[in-house]
Formats: sequence, structure tokens, C-alpha cells
Amino acid sequence: MLLPAKTEVARQLRRYRAWERVMLASPADRAARATFEDSGYTLCVLMGKRCAREAADAAERYLRTTAAAYLQEQDVRPRSAAPVRCAARPTVHPAAAGL
Repeated sequence: MLLPAKTEVARQLRRYRAWERVMLASPADRAARATFEDSGYTLCVLMGKRCAREAADAAERYLRTTAAAYLQEQDVRPRSAAPVRCAARPTVHPAAAGL
């Protein structure tokens, strides 16, 4: 498994946390929210996670440990039977959608 450079992970994690603070300080600012979501997406791609919160946690663990320890930790973690979702998505039944 390829891992990103720790300097890039640290830079993107700082960017994510900074935009998180901006977005929380002014939740009505759509530009701040969009930039925060973009930074979260970048962190997800770097860390191979589907949720920005999981990606931020993974980035913090990765920065605290060696690459070998991080990979070993990823392999040992038990996988749950059902995937964990970070945000609820509205679902539309196919019949209601006219399909």
C-alpha cells in the first residue's frame, strides 16, 4: 500500500482544521463551507477514507506513528459487517422516483 508523504498529510490536516474553525465560526458562509468540504475531500483521498472525520483521525494516527506501525494498525483493525456511514443521506424509493 502506498502512503502519502507525512509533510503533505500534515499540510492538508492543518488546512482541514483551519477551514473547520472558519466554517464553525460562520456557518452561513457558503464559500467557507465549500472550501471546508473541499479540504475534507482532499484528506479523504490522501488517507483512503470515505468520511472526512475518519480521514482526519487516520491522518492524526499516521502522523503520530511510523509508516510500518500505521500499516500494521490498519491490517489488524476488525472490519464490521456493515459499513459505517458518517452522514445520513436521504434515500428515495425507486417507485417514488418514478423508476
